[in-house]
Amino acid sequence: MDELPGGLRRVTLPLPVRPGHVHAYLLPGEDGWTLVDTGLGLPDAGERWADELRGLEGPVARIVITHFHPDHVGAAADVAALTAAPVAQGRLDHEQCVRVWASDDWAQVLVGWFARNGVPPEVTHELIAQGSFYRPFIRYPAEPRLLDEGDHVDGWEVVAAPGHADGQLTLLKDGVLVAADHLLGRITPTVGLWPASRPDPLGDYLGALERTIALAPRLALPGHGDLVDDPVGRARELIAHHRERLDVTAGALGREPRSGYQVSFPLFGADLKPAARRFAVAETLSHLERLVREGRADRHEDVHGVSYTAG
Repeated sequence: MDELPGGLRRVTLPLPVRPGHVHAYLLPGEDGWTLVDTGLGLPDAGERWADELRGLEGPVARIVITHFHPDHVGAAADVAALTAAPVAQGRLDHEQCVRVWASDDWAQVLVGWFARNGVPPEVTHELIAQGSFYRPFIRYPAEPRLLDEGDHVDGWEVVAAPGHADGQLTLLKDGVLVAADHLLGRITPTVGLWPASRPDPLGDYLGALERTIALAPRLALPGHGDLVDDPVGRARELIAHHRERLDVTAGALGREPRSGYQVSFPLFGADLKPAARRFAVAETLSHLERLVREGRADRHEDVHGVSYTAG
């Protein structure tokens, strides 16, 4: 556990895949601490959190989940049982959490969706063969307090930050933004199009970054990596990055229809393992759909699948 400015605390938890860690944050309040995110529900999650919280002065009064990705929500039920603290989660985010992690056929949904976007079976076969790698490590809250944009949690304003996840929420108070995976300092948050997600995640993300610039926080606490001491500057960098990637995506299109899978190769290269290729396709699709909305690409859909041409 690290002490941060303003009495905040950061707990860094392990992940079995890149980037190898995820941060949770403890925010001080008069009635105790607000814990933001809980890490992956690894087998020792309860013991690890008991060790982390043992020397904490005061109780954990509440838990906030920023978004439903496994490394943020996975141990929520464990920590709630350990602390007896209520859990809060975004309304849309909880709906998607249940839709994905409680579904027995979600892997099959993904396979069919990827196939519609040109992805061959050899890239998706492990989804069915192995199921979800993360599913055994996800114990999400069954009945959380549902949060909406503009709500407050112990004096922290709830600010929606869609893009990386449709229902991702951040917290803002006194110029400090608990940013989850909205702003990361050294890497670019993934922004992909997935089944049952909002239709224009990249447009959502660019809008959320503009909102960050307008709110002008002085410090951001990210879900991974170092503190972001210039959130406005980082938001501008991320907007510029995606504008550049949109130009590259547009340049990969022509008169012949191309699937999201085909376009992912000039964007992300050919040397990717199946899991990485699936994420590359999802991110490619988010850029293609943004180009469609900007009039720079055309989307075509028929019985054979979905494809794109230059607009």
